[in-house]
Amino acid sequence: MELNYEEIKEAAKSYGKDMTAFLRRMISHPSESCEEKEVVMCIKEEMEKVGFDKVEIDGLGNIIGWMGEGDKIIAIDSHIDTVGIGNRANWTDDPYTGYEDDEVIYGRGGSDQEGGLASAVYSAKIMKEKNLIPEGYKLMIVGSVMEEDCDGLCWQYIVNKDGIRPEFVISTEPTDGGIYRGHRGRMEIRVDVKGVSCHGSAPERGDNAIYKMADIISDVRALNNNGCSDSTAIRGLVKMLDPKYNPEHYEDARFLGRGTCTVSQIFYTSPSRCAVADSCAISIDRRMTAGETWDSCLEEIRNLPAVKKYGDDVKVSMYMYDRPAWTGEVYETEAYFPTRINKESAAHVKALVDAHKALFGEKRLSPESQKELRDRPLTDKWTFSTNGVAIQGRYGIPCVGFGPGAESQAHAPNEITWKQDLVTCAALYAAAINLYPTEEKTGDVTQFRAGKTDNNIE
Repeated sequence: MELNYEEIKEAAKSYGKDMTAFLRRMISHPSESCEEKEVVMCIKEEMEKVGFDKVEIDGLGNIIGWMGEGDKIIAIDSHIDTVGIGNRANWTDDPYTGYEDDEVIYGRGGSDQEGGLASAVYSAKIMKEKNLIPEGYKLMIVGSVMEEDCDGLCWQYIVNKDGIRPEFVISTEPTDGGIYRGHRGRMEIRVDVKGVSCHGSAPERGDNAIYKMADIISDVRALNNNGCSDSTAIRGLVKMLDPKYNPEHYEDARFLGRGTCTVSQIFYTSPSRCAVADSCAISIDRRMTAGETWDSCLEEIRNLPAVKKYGDDVKVSMYMYDRPAWTGEVYETEAYFPTRINKESAAHVKALVDAHKALFGEKRLSPESQKELRDRPLTDKWTFSTNGVAIQGRYGIPCVGFGPGAESQAHAPNEITWKQDLVTCAALYAAAINLYPTEEKTGDVTQFRAGKTDNNIE
């Protein structure tokens, strides 16, 4: 099919005000993970209004709109849950009412990432009106839930329970105007330490679990901050960028960036404020680069000097996730989210790159206020993780990213997104799906993909 790129751009531009209004309606409905019902109903109404062939809500609460009649599926994914607002005093305006001006839309979820759904919905409308849905295919527009709590759980449900497996997926997570082909993975680690309580007036009679944990926390910090010379007692995570420690995957690790770890939560038990603590636990947020595995990350913590020092009093484990969805459904999974990278030459990546070059040229489009932030290669990677941890990380379904907004706005107070981004993305999705070179598809589009665990979790 010969595409009229100017016509696609004009169509996207003509729906700019509709996308802005739709996004502002979504923002007006607080939608933290597991509490997305109101925004789902808002999206359902919009999908039906713009003429989707079918709109459904699955058992986990994901909303799925369908366009077209083909047997093969191309999906566009946008998670519709958001984080909370944190300290309200850090916001200059109401996070759920906000404002718009000529350039931006203000409010929680604009960049991360309800803006992506606004673009996806209207790209499908454009494709239906312009007869741009490729023959043999249908479009699947997904407003996915619970991503902020548990990346990819929504797509584990879609693949395993709904029985849907698209040919490839476009993620609309914010990409700062770039086309993103991968990201680091992550896992959530828990460390528990046992102690013995006693009266606080004679602490020597007990065994203070908090003091033990203090030593472990110091080692976790060193693991993140240290270098990796032979003389370093705790070699830092930067070591995975060195071919000496990561001979097979150091180049991929350099593309993604080094892994990190940080203590994100701390808990304790004690009989009272006048007693020695008899247990202490921490959560560790572990970001994983190429070459790191779920079990290597657990063993890394188990081998820290302080963990070994306290022996059987310490337990290192991976969290499980089992919060009920807004529908009441519980779909338990492990808190492990695999690293993945697409090959730059993969057909689905090439489709987005070719569409961008045909529509907008070879450089990222930058609103005036974002020019410095977006002066980077067109094809790049996310800093954070996305639903791609399941789509491609678990299942090998090709997944590439292009979405409105900026990573720097994610989880930040005074979140904004750019109106022009909504238009740009809607146009690109419509063109890219038509440029998907089916004759160039291969079975191996993955450059790196971390392995699954031995927990038999789907």
